[in-house]
Amino acid sequence: MKHFITLKDIPASDLRKIITDAKKRKQKRKNYNTLDEDKGSPLKGKLLIQMFEKASSRTRLSFYLAIKQLGGGTITLRANELHLGKGGESLADTAKILSTYGDGFMLRTDSDEKIEEFSKYLTIPVINGLSPSSHPTQVLSDIFTVEEIKKKPISKLNICWVGDSNNVLNSLIAASVKFSFKLNIGCPKNYEPKKFVLDWAKNNKAKINIYNDAKKAVKNADVIFSDKVISLNDKVNKTKKIRDFKNFQINSKLMSFAKKNTTFLHCLPRGTEVSNEVFLGKNSEVWLQALNRVHVQKSILLYCFGKLR
Repeated sequence: MKHFITLKDIPASDLRKIITDAKKRKQKRKNYNTLDEDKGSPLKGKLLIQMFEKASSRTRLSFYLAIKQLGGGTITLRANELHLGKGGESLADTAKILSTYGDGFMLRTDSDEKIEEFSKYLTIPVINGLSPSSHPTQVLSDIFTVEEIKKKPISKLNICWVGDSNNVLNSLIAASVKFSFKLNIGCPKNYEPKKFVLDWAKNNKAKINIYNDAKKAVKNADVIFSDKVISLNDKVNKTKKIRDFKNFQINSKLMSFAKKNTTFLHCLPRGTEVSNEVFLGKNSEVWLQALNRVHVQKSILLYCFGKLR
């Protein structure tokens, strides 16, 4: 049994095994229907419990399909349907109940502390479907997508992030260490990654450059990532934040400073940080990026259940 909480805590060799397995599984499903099970149904009889404290489209659907295609089943719970430390039941007791009924627990949460607390008491694997500081399943799938499109290891590519410093970027920074790729970050001065994130990256010899000029950040980029500048639960002056990012919109003019065949990726939902022309343009691979969540999350589940080949 292995948890999947942050990329920082997972050996690089295990992350590579997950991606390698996902590549094989995607190739073998070319002629399958959506709910057809993979050969051998490796997770037959297993139940994945999913709980969402935050809104979700892609994570919810992709994990549902992932466990189904592996032969298992899933039940989705809303946070207000459980005690979760309230009503006289401790979080530890909730964790023990979940461990009794299910084989794995996927949590999308508004609290890093909560997912860490669950990991202490669960006797089944816990998977981080998103937390305030990390979105590991998204970024590992993004690595898969980059290598599929570019047909080479990500370590041989120049990766760029333009936008806010958030949980997705934190995981991308961790991935840059685990997969040894160069990462340029373009963001306004007051929106750079937090010190503890950069300190960890520096201590682990990350190849990261931060630019407060988007044009400099995208120079020589093979792939440009972005995310919504105003998150769903962002408690900030939204008008001011949008104004602060005015010169960081990913549009045709900014893309002209990158390579001609630069790929654009966005984990969705989108906002004003990207123009329609780029988002729907020939260099955008956002729909493939979303689809690939299913394939990679299947291999993450197999990893957590100790079934990865």
